[in-house]
This record gives sequence, C-alpha cells and structure tokens, in this order.
Amino acid sequence: MPAPFDVLRIANCSGFYGDRLSAAREMVEGGPIDVLTGDYLAELTMLILWKARQRDPDAGYAVSFLAQMHDVLGTCLERGIKVVVNAGGLNPAGLAAKLGELAALGGLHPVIAHLEGDDLLGRLPELREKGHGFANLSTGRLLADSGIEPVTANAYLGGWGIARALRAGADVVICGRVTDAALVTGPAAWAFDWAPDDWDRLAGAVAAGHIIECGAQATGGNFSFFTEIEYPVHPGFPIAEMRPDGSCVITKHAGTGGAVTVDTVTAQLLYEIERPQYLNADVVARFDTLRLEQEGPDRVLVTGTRGEPAPDTLKVCLNYLGGFRNSATFVLTGLDIEAKARLAEASLLDATGGADRFAEFDLRMERPAADTARLTLTVKDPDRDKVGRALFTAVAGTALASYPGFYLEQASPRPTEYGVYWPALVAATEVTAEVVLADGTRLEVPRPPTVARGRRERPAPVTPPRPADASGPTVRAPLGRLVGARSGDKGGDANIGLWARTDEAYAWLRAHLGVDELRLLLPEAAELEVVRYELPNLRALNFVLHGLLGEGVAASTRPDPQAKSLGEYLRARPVDIPMDLLPGA
Repeated sequence: MPAPFDVLRIANCSGFYGDRLSAAREMVEGGPIDVLTGDYLAELTMLILWKARQRDPDAGYAVSFLAQMHDVLGTCLERGIKVVVNAGGLNPAGLAAKLGELAALGGLHPVIAHLEGDDLLGRLPELREKGHGFANLSTGRLLADSGIEPVTANAYLGGWGIARALRAGADVVICGRVTDAALVTGPAAWAFDWAPDDWDRLAGAVAAGHIIECGAQATGGNFSFFTEIEYPVHPGFPIAEMRPDGSCVITKHAGTGGAVTVDTVTAQLLYEIERPQYLNADVVARFDTLRLEQEGPDRVLVTGTRGEPAPDTLKVCLNYLGGFRNSATFVLTGLDIEAKARLAEASLLDATGGADRFAEFDLRMERPAADTARLTLTVKDPDRDKVGRALFTAVAGTALASYPGFYLEQASPRPTEYGVYWPALVAATEVTAEVVLADGTRLEVPRPPTVARGRRERPAPVTPPRPADASGPTVRAPLGRLVGARSGDKGGDANIGLWARTDEAYAWLRAHLGVDELRLLLPEAAELEVVRYELPNLRALNFVLHGLLGEGVAASTRPDPQAKSLGEYLRARPVDIPMDLLPGA
C-alpha cells in the first residue's frame, strides 16, 4: 500500500508510436510528477509491430521507449516516479528484459513488471470452439466465415493489472494492449486504494485518461482555435492531477507552450468517441455527466463523471494481411479540368484492362483551385505483381497519349503490403491477465464485476427542434466561425465532435445541425449511416459516420485515412448563422 496521496500527478509523455522523443525528459524535469505514462499503441501500430517481429522475433515493442528511459530512468527512481506504459506492444516480456539490460548498464536496479494475457492469437481456435464468433463490430460478419487468418489478436485489458503490479512494488510497469485510459485508472486505483466497483471514481479516471492519452492534443495541439493560443509551438504535454474522489485537474508544466482551457479539453474529450457512454474494460464512463471548469491559467477542473458497471465483454483488436496496394497521382491543370479527368480515367481503364481486374480500383479527384486538380488512382489486390510493375507500366504508357499537360506527381513500381483491422468482442471471463515480475513470479489479476451489455441498436436519427427565434437575421459564414471540431477514426468509422462556446451557440447548433444537414455539408457521407449524439454538458454534438474509412486506416483509400482533417473541412463549409451569435457581433 503506497503512502496516502492527496493528489496523484499523472503525466503523459507519448500519444502514439513516433511522438516527440524529448517529452519524457520534459515531463520528468519540468516539475513534480508522481507517475509517467506513455501511450504508444493504435490499431495500425499492432500491425507495424507484427511486421517488425517478422524481421526479428525479439522485436515487437516500441523501441523509442528505451531511448526515453535512457534519459529519465535514473531520475524517476531517485524521485519515486512510477513509469506505466503500453510500449510492450506484442512483446511486453521482451521490452521488460531489454529495459532491465539498459538499466544494469547504468548501474540502476528498477523493479520491472510486465503484463500478459492480452494476446489471444494462439487461443483463437480454442475460443472459436467455445462459440466465440469474433463478429466484426462494423459488419457483423463472423471471423470463421471470412476466410482470413489474423496475424494479431489482442484484447484490451483494463487497469487492474497495473494496480496489482504497483502494489507489488514495481517501479516500471510495461503493458501490451491495454485500454488507453487504463494507464490512468491503474495508477489511480493503486494510489487511492479504490475498489473494483468504485464506478464513479473509476469513470473519472477514464475521463482523465482519455483527455491526456493523446499528449499535446489536450494542450493546444490540433486545436481549432489555435490562433488564440499565445505560444502554440512545442506545447507542453498534459498532466492529470487525480484526486481520491475521481475528479481531476488537467494542467501542464509552467513555462511550456500551448494552453489548457475548457476548449482544448473539450476537443480531446470528443476525439474518437461514439455514444456518450464510453465503454472501458474497467467501467463505463458517462461523458454526458462530467463538467469542465476553468480553475485558473492552464488548469481545467473535471468533475461529476458518473460510472456504470464494466461490460462483460472486452474489445479485441485483430489484424490480418489484406494484400497489396499501389497508387498514382495525376496533376490536371488549366482549362477543361473535368474533361481532362474523364479522359485520364478512360485512358487508365484501357491501359490496365479495366477496374474489374483488381480487387479494388479507386479513382478520386481533389480540386483545391479552379485551374488545378489532383486525380489519384489507388488499386488493391492480393496479387503483388498486378499492382506493382504491371500497374506502373500501364500508367506510364499513357503519358504521351492522355490529356494535355499530363504529368505525374507520384507513381511507383513497388507496391506496399497493407493490413486490415477487424474489431470484435470476447467474453471478459475468457481473458486472464497476469503480472509477471522480473524473478518470474506471476500474480493473477482479479476481474472487476461486470454486467451484460448486449450490442445495442444504433439510435435512429432524430430531427432536432427548431428554436423559436430561428427567423432572425443570418449571415452566410463558415461553420467554424462559431464552433470548434475534432475528428478521428474508429476502425472503418469516423467521428466528428463539434462544440460551441456559449449556451446560445449550442442551442443553435443543436437545432440546426442534424444528420440530414450534415450529409448536405459532407457529400461523401450522403449514402452512409450517420448517427448523432448529444453531450449538452459539453455544449457538443458527436457525429459517427459509419463506413467512411472503408476497412480502416491501413486499408483505406482516402487521402486522410484517419479522418484527422474531416472536422476542419466541415468547419470551412458555409452555413446560415444568426448574426448575433458570431464573435464580434
């Protein structure tokens, strides 16, 4: 049992594999903290780590974590700072061993623990025999009916394994696939001695974990109103000052760039979510109950998060190899852009033998200006040769026989292999997490109590009420003049969270931006299933566009396969806004 904490200062130093390398040193040296966390994993990352392990069986983890620990491990041990990360990826035992070697070279002797139990790949046949179908959460298709062979299969564990390791005296806890928020729920449960059914406290920790998991996105990075931040360059990474009741203050070290405001925190809360009931392995956190308050400069208080019992299933991230892909980008300039695009398409179909020769043939045009456009062809197929040299030769062969002004911005004879993300569920009772200490001791992790949460039907689109004063004078202006946005990916789906900054602006947003209006603003969503959720406590709406990204980031043919720019694109769309709502009116 640790010494009692009035406040547990949990600092994040990584939002993805490839984030700012110096962040760990900045967080440790920039001010007092109690726990240093890092989130390195995404669905795509698991596939990247699998490929690394094919080249080297001892790989499969985030090697950048070792470089960060080289900078700060000694200081962390000296100051009693715990380190909790999911950098273990597909090989947490390997990373724990490598960190032990690195520490020994520096004369350090940390207690290193790692977490196991999330890797289900070898258990898939057994689990299938037990009746677990691993139905794709997006399509409903059963894994057994798909004809695919996953190369990774990892359940999202919760934070109780982390808490168990810390209670056993670990200085460093290395995890594989845990939920992003588990990096906060685990240390908080350890520090404050929470029980597995302290739902509201755990939900508050999930909210804090979701806010800080993506690093500088909570402190002004990728922020709609970035021009309002005095020093937006090199923003400091976020800190969650957790309290025993589950509330927290989101802040950053003094003197660092960026900002922590109600708006920056709201933006991150809306990132990559669906319904307001945010499911986590430890608890279901109600994001429609939490409240934000600007407590002071760069300090946002988060209170009131309510929790519900954990679901009786865990999410599973499976990846499989989908085949090979290649692309070519044609630049169209001058007059008759549309006619040139039609000629380019006809020439390509003729040269390649037609779209039916490929598993997928995607041709899309971007037109940033009236006299310029880019036409990008993307093809995918299980046959590497078909989308490699053969495609390149066919494309190049049209160069002197196509539209006037023809030139290629990008083309290659070398295709790339791509993977496909398959999200599924498994019964929580089938997954047993274990803490492994450096001496080989194994500690089983207790499961939290759960309740059945069947797969609920998506809510039908609701037409919001029109306000009584809708007839007031309006002006045609970009939507972003009034609201902020944050968008992202969830497998093949995309979400766009929109928030207003005043009650009056939210009332207008809620009344005027329904599913039908969104489809008009985003024509690419016209044929998609779109669901709208309301979070009035954040003055926010969240739209989920099902299927926009196809089979997910690694397989998507969209120029922005993670939908990072979708929110800003929507903010630029013109709408009729009441004049008295616009800033400066």
